[in-house]
Amino acid sequence: MAESAGRARRLVDSALSSWGLGSLVEDAELIVSELVANAVQHGRCERLRVRVWRPSRTRVRIAVSDRSTITPTLRDPDFDDEAGRGLFLVDRVAARWGTDFRRWGKVVWAELLDTEGQ
Repeated sequence: MAESAGRARRLVDSALSSWGLGSLVEDAELIVSELVANAVQHGRCERLRVRVWRPSRTRVRIAVSDRSTITPTLRDPDFDDEAGRGLFLVDRVAARWGTDFRRWGKVVWAELLDTEGQ
Protein backbone atom coordinates (compact mmCIF):
# COMPACT_ATOMS: atom_id res chain seq x y z
CA MET A 1 0.00 0.00 0.00
CA ALA A 2 2.75 2.47 0.87
CA GLU A 3 4.30 2.10 -2.57
CA SER A 4 0.93 2.65 -4.31
CA ALA A 5 0.16 5.71 -2.19
CA GLY A 6 3.63 7.15 -2.82
CA ARG A 7 3.28 6.76 -6.58
CA ALA A 8 -0.19 8.32 -6.45
CA ARG A 9 1.08 11.31 -4.45
CA ARG A 10 3.89 11.86 -6.98
CA LEU A 11 1.38 11.75 -9.84
CA VAL A 12 -0.85 14.31 -8.12
CA ASP A 13 2.09 16.55 -7.25
CA SER A 14 3.36 16.45 -10.83
CA ALA A 15 -0.04 17.24 -12.34
CA LEU A 16 -0.83 20.10 -9.97
CA SER A 17 2.64 21.59 -10.29
CA SER A 18 2.42 21.53 -14.09
CA TRP A 19 -0.92 23.36 -13.88
CA GLY A 20 0.48 25.97 -11.49
CA LEU A 21 -1.74 24.76 -8.64
CA GLY A 22 0.90 24.21 -5.99
CA SER A 23 -1.42 25.57 -3.31
CA LEU A 24 -3.61 22.46 -3.69
CA VAL A 25 -0.82 19.88 -3.44
CA GLU A 26 -1.03 19.19 0.30
CA ASP A 27 -4.79 18.60 0.29
CA ALA A 28 -4.60 16.61 -2.96
CA GLU A 29 -1.89 14.34 -1.57
CA LEU A 30 -3.98 13.67 1.53
CA ILE A 31 -7.02 12.86 -0.61
CA VAL A 32 -5.22 10.50 -2.97
CA SER A 33 -3.47 8.76 -0.07
CA GLU A 34 -6.77 8.09 1.68
CA LEU A 35 -8.56 6.97 -1.50
CA VAL A 36 -5.72 4.60 -2.39
CA ALA A 37 -5.61 3.23 1.17
CA ASN A 38 -9.36 2.56 1.07
CA ALA A 39 -9.11 0.84 -2.30
CA VAL A 40 -6.26 -1.38 -1.10
CA GLN A 41 -7.75 -2.17 2.30
CA HIS A 42 -11.44 -2.53 1.51
CA GLY A 43 -11.36 -3.31 -2.18
CA ARG A 44 -8.84 -6.09 -1.71
CA CYS A 45 -7.66 -5.62 -5.27
CA GLU A 46 -4.19 -5.99 -6.67
CA ARG A 47 -4.64 -3.20 -9.19
CA LEU A 48 -6.16 0.21 -9.05
CA ARG A 49 -6.10 3.26 -11.26
CA VAL A 50 -5.46 6.85 -10.19
CA ARG A 51 -6.58 9.69 -12.38
CA VAL A 52 -6.08 13.43 -11.93
CA TRP A 53 -7.68 15.95 -14.24
CA ARG A 54 -9.05 19.42 -14.44
CA PRO A 55 -12.74 19.43 -15.41
CA SER A 56 -12.67 23.24 -15.34
CA ARG A 57 -10.22 26.06 -14.75
CA THR A 58 -11.03 26.13 -11.02
CA ARG A 59 -11.66 22.43 -10.29
CA VAL A 60 -9.31 19.48 -9.95
CA ARG A 61 -10.70 15.95 -9.67
CA ILE A 62 -8.75 13.06 -8.18
CA ALA A 63 -10.19 9.60 -8.76
CA VAL A 64 -9.23 6.09 -7.71
CA SER A 65 -10.78 3.15 -9.56
CA ASP A 66 -10.88 -0.43 -8.36
CA ARG A 67 -12.79 -3.60 -9.13
CA SER A 68 -14.64 -3.74 -5.83
CA THR A 69 -18.37 -3.00 -5.64
CA ILE A 70 -18.25 -2.25 -1.90
CA THR A 71 -19.78 1.17 -1.23
CA PRO A 72 -17.43 3.53 0.66
CA THR A 73 -18.95 4.61 3.97
CA LEU A 74 -18.38 7.98 5.60
CA ARG A 75 -17.97 7.55 9.34
CA ASP A 76 -17.68 10.08 12.13
CA PRO A 77 -14.80 8.56 14.11
CA ASP A 78 -14.36 9.05 17.82
CA PHE A 79 -11.23 10.82 19.00
CA ASP A 80 -9.52 7.58 20.04
CA ASP A 81 -10.52 5.47 17.01
CA GLU A 82 -7.48 4.05 15.24
CA ALA A 83 -9.24 3.54 11.90
CA GLY A 84 -12.16 4.94 9.94
CA ARG A 85 -10.80 8.43 9.38
CA GLY A 86 -10.07 8.18 5.63
CA LEU A 87 -13.31 9.38 4.09
CA PHE A 88 -13.88 11.66 7.08
CA LEU A 89 -10.67 13.50 6.13
CA VAL A 90 -11.55 13.49 2.43
CA ASP A 91 -14.99 14.92 3.28
CA ARG A 92 -13.41 17.73 5.32
CA VAL A 93 -10.78 18.68 2.73
CA ALA A 94 -12.59 18.21 -0.59
CA ALA A 95 -15.14 20.59 -2.05
CA ARG A 96 -17.18 17.47 -2.84
CA TRP A 97 -16.64 13.75 -3.31
CA GLY A 98 -18.58 10.74 -4.48
CA THR A 99 -18.65 7.25 -5.90
CA ASP A 100 -19.53 6.23 -9.44
CA PHE A 101 -20.28 2.54 -9.92
CA ARG A 102 -19.32 0.72 -13.08
CA ARG A 103 -20.09 -2.83 -14.19
CA TRP A 104 -16.47 -3.73 -13.38
CA GLY A 105 -16.25 -1.95 -10.00
CA LYS A 106 -16.25 1.65 -8.85
CA VAL A 107 -14.55 5.04 -9.06
CA VAL A 108 -14.24 7.08 -5.87
CA TRP A 109 -13.43 10.71 -6.59
CA ALA A 110 -12.92 14.01 -4.80
CA GLU A 111 -12.69 17.55 -6.08
CA LEU A 112 -10.64 20.50 -4.93
CA LEU A 113 -11.32 24.10 -5.89
CA ASP A 114 -8.63 26.57 -6.85
CA THR A 115 -9.81 29.68 -5.03
CA GLU A 116 -6.52 31.53 -5.58
CA GLY A 117 -6.72 31.49 -9.37
CA GLN A 118 -10.21 32.94 -9.65
